[in-house]
Amino acid sequence: MKKLIRNGTIVTATDIYKADILIEEGKVSAIGTNLKGSDLEIIDATGYYIFPGGIDPHTHLDMPFGGTVTKDDFETGTTAAAFGGTTTIIDFCLTNKEEPLQTAIEKWHEKAKDKAVIDYGFHLMIGEINDKVLDEFPKVIEKEGITSFKVFMAYKNVLQADDATLYRTLVSAKELGALVMVHAENGDVIDYLTKQALAEGKTDPIYHALTRPPELEGEATGRAATLTGLVNSQLYVVHVTCAQAVEKISEARDKGFNVWGETCPQYLVLDQTMLEKPNFEGAKYVWSPPLREKWNQDVLWNALRNGQLQTVGSDQCSFDFKGQKELGRNDFTKIPNGGPTIEDRMSILFSEGVMKDRISLNQFVDITSTRSAKLFGLFPQKGTVAVGSDADLVIFDPNIKRTISSETHHMAVDYNAFEGMNVTGEPVSVLVRGEFVIRNKQFVGDPGSGQYLKRNKYGEQATTSL
Repeated sequence: MKKLIRNGTIVTATDIYKADILIEEGKVSAIGTNLKGSDLEIIDATGYYIFPGGIDPHTHLDMPFGGTVTKDDFETGTTAAAFGGTTTIIDFCLTNKEEPLQTAIEKWHEKAKDKAVIDYGFHLMIGEINDKVLDEFPKVIEKEGITSFKVFMAYKNVLQADDATLYRTLVSAKELGALVMVHAENGDVIDYLTKQALAEGKTDPIYHALTRPPELEGEATGRAATLTGLVNSQLYVVHVTCAQAVEKISEARDKGFNVWGETCPQYLVLDQTMLEKPNFEGAKYVWSPPLREKWNQDVLWNALRNGQLQTVGSDQCSFDFKGQKELGRNDFTKIPNGGPTIEDRMSILFSEGVMKDRISLNQFVDITSTRSAKLFGLFPQKGTVAVGSDADLVIFDPNIKRTISSETHHMAVDYNAFEGMNVTGEPVSVLVRGEFVIRNKQFVGDPGSGQYLKRNKYGEQATTSL
């Protein structure tokens, strides 16, 4: 049935206005006042904002790490994402050395099959470069529509690639129209500092942060940006946490380099002292890069406001405290890295950003949806409210107040990183391609209804406002 959303306030990255939205065959077919038609389902959005569905460019669902697997899979993870107003995720597909890239891609397709309740795409990890890998790149881009490649500069002897691999990936990405993503930390020095800490008997969670100082994130960010400028390629720095990394991204952009930066909600509202919680509670907050000293939060918010950083991804990577995080009770290096963040990404950015005048309402939409759609080849199908775009819509109550808690969240994990935080604003209903997934705060979606997205090459979408 066709749907008509009436009396809402539409917010895009550029506009705010009151209008009705007509939805037909999964698309926005008309926007205007006093729209009419026959056989319409009427949805009253009086007093609510209507945002384009959130796009989370950074998730890890059903991902193996440190001898265990993330607690949220493509069903629970995308369900929680939908409750939070996210209608599209891009998950990281991990590869194995000496194994065809296609093998890893097929494995990730299987993980998502019959489970995802919202739309999804994949990024592809690149751990090595050789002729076989280079020969697969065109097929990955053209056949699979995977147009973003991730290189880890950290996790020595596990995921870390060398600088030559990063450089050659940047060269290929420029030629083929892909966006290179980096986890920017100096893995070699971190490896040394970690071994030194353990040798000195320093095993508590706080040493995870102290052995990964912000200077090493800044150094790696600058190194990646320098290589990007040398090649004249394009780079997206994931989960930026600190002033040192922001400074390197800003310097690169001032030079005209195609360098983009993402931060995450945890770095905007939590700080390094969380890792000092007693009774091993600090393990809940172990992720990489680590939480930083609190003053970095203002730097990150300012960077979002002034455009030095462009997106906020969740870096969703959930592990239970009991039985999973506890694997590192006597050795912080064995604590699985990551936290549950996919559900609260948009609420935190609205409450802490818009409601506290750190960012504008238009910037909120740009940061949580539009910019990712443009960077990752989904715009204008996704990321905006416009005639012809997918009817991925969030009907959002800007006034409701709630307290974040593991008792009420929809993730499968046994704790919430933002436990007890009071936020203002919450999605009431969420539609994906014109169909309700969340309706009046109740889940009404179907596992497997989410569609895999083949994405355009970098630069092929409308980028005039990037």
